[in-house]
Amino acid sequence: MNRPVIVWFRNDLRIFDNPALSAAATTGTPLVPVFVLDDATDQIRPLGSASRWWLHQSIRELARSLRARGVTLILRHGRAERIIPGLAADLGASGVFWNFSPEPGAVTRDKDVMTALDSIGIAHCRSNGSLLIEPEEIATSEGKPYRVFSPFWRRVRERCRPDPPGQVPPVIAAYRNIKTDDLSDWNLQLCQLDRHAGLRDAWIPGETAALARLEQFVASAMADYPADRDHPERAGTSGLSPYLRWGEIAPTTVWRRVAPLMDEASPRGEAAAAFLRELAWREFNQHLMVHWPTITERNLRPEFDEMSWRQDPEGLRAWQNGRTGYPLVDAGMRELRRTGWMHNRVRMVAASFLVKDLLIHWREGEAWFWDTLVDADAGNNSGNWQWVAGSGADAAPFFRIFNPVTQSRKFDPEGVYIRRWVPELLRLPAKWLHTPWLAPDAVLNSAGMIPDRTYPRPIVDHAGARRRALAAFNEMRRTRRQGP
Repeated sequence: MNRPVIVWFRNDLRIFDNPALSAAATTGTPLVPVFVLDDATDQIRPLGSASRWWLHQSIRELARSLRARGVTLILRHGRAERIIPGLAADLGASGVFWNFSPEPGAVTRDKDVMTALDSIGIAHCRSNGSLLIEPEEIATSEGKPYRVFSPFWRRVRERCRPDPPGQVPPVIAAYRNIKTDDLSDWNLQLCQLDRHAGLRDAWIPGETAALARLEQFVASAMADYPADRDHPERAGTSGLSPYLRWGEIAPTTVWRRVAPLMDEASPRGEAAAAFLRELAWREFNQHLMVHWPTITERNLRPEFDEMSWRQDPEGLRAWQNGRTGYPLVDAGMRELRRTGWMHNRVRMVAASFLVKDLLIHWREGEAWFWDTLVDADAGNNSGNWQWVAGSGADAAPFFRIFNPVTQSRKFDPEGVYIRRWVPELLRLPAKWLHTPWLAPDAVLNSAGMIPDRTYPRPIVDHAGARRRALAAFNEMRRTRRQGP
């Protein structure tokens, strides 16, 4: 039998438009597809509970798709830098194929894997299967990485011309009788405090569901995307973020499907451009992470190292549990807890509340989102939190502080979204829904509400919290100017 080749799956859990799989398939030799659950390598951040749940379902779906083509997905648990070269040596593999992953720990680990493979004379091939454009292929006129999004988006729009997806045969030559772990032994579906009991109701992970969701979005919601995407009570977004995070659909697949529509001189063309701009924002954060790997843990703007963040465990718990007393914030945090996802507009409001109203470090929020989001992506998660905090690239200025009441009235005026996730307010009239603490006693009694029992009063006064945040910001700048 010909020497086999290994296809190392990571955050590219799909068959269609998978460059590494296509490249391996063209060799005509038996394929050994492998997934390594690597929670032992120091540089690799352990997955959050929602991500572990999603990963279990996604691996199961990928295994089914590969089995239909005649091959078995091999599962291993441990340090990939040892497992992949060791398996390649044991099988006498002629090569190992994988797709680039931009997380800092994965980049370091890949170098170690390549060194180990080189030392035993086994070829390796790394493809780009998770980004629209490789980070080193796009730069400013000065040859530097972009730190401002708008010119980055213009450049991506000019440059992004993905090649047609490589083909994968309907039947693949397989290499038989290789030891594999049992997926159930990994205990990926265990969730602390049953936080994600609603995940199964909210999501269908896997490549088939991802492709279907893209088509459904293009056929229906995309036309109204510019108007609807900021309104959490509407089905105005694509819902593709967790599928992109796990590579069940490639960003190039999305681009090829939607980009031709941008040429239309019509509202649909404008909607297509608005949607792909958001896809490019995801790309922007991935590129930032490649060029500034510490962005996942440290402020990109070092002046924010001087910021006087507060230690407020009670406030943090209230925020995490959707008990801040601000209905839109609480609705979003409860949606997150139940479904592993939160509407993007509400994410911004909830994040602003934590960082600016409570003056709690963005890393606390980033850690909570990492554990609870099914689309928890290292680049997007840290990049978006730093955007809100003002400490990142192309960040919103710190003095842009979202008013949770104004945002609530503007983007959920009738309280449809709030009532769905905060049922304590279900019977409260719309006039008082956004500020229940101001409602007269008679209204509260009629709605069956008892302040601080059925629903909390605000844990902080927004106006006062805003002044406190701006004072801390100004003190940071003053300290920075004075120096040591």
